[in-house]
Amino acid sequence: MIKTTGRIWVFKKKENNMRNILMILAICLFSSSVFAGSCPMLANKVESKIEAAKKLHEEGVKAHSSGDHAKSEKLLKKALELFKS
Repeated sequence: MIKTTGRIWVFKKKENNMRNILMILAICLFSSSVFAGSCPMLANKVESKIEAAKKLHEEGVKAHSSGDHAKSEKLLKKALELFKS
C-alpha cells in the first residue's frame, strides 16, 4: 500500500494513487453542498435588514421634510449601520 521513505509518501500502485485523487476530489466537490442549507437563513437575515432600513429611511425622510434635520440624520445613520454589521 503506502510506504514512507522518511520525507515523502510513495504509493506502490498507480491504481491506488488515482483512486485516492478521485476520492479527495469527490469529497471536495460534494462537501460544498453541505453549506447550501444556510442560504435561506442568510436570505431571511438580509430581508429583515432591508425592511428595517426601509422603515428607518422613511422616518428619516419624514423628519427631514418636517425640518427636524438632527433626527433625520440620526435615523438615516442608524439605517446605514444595519448593513455594516
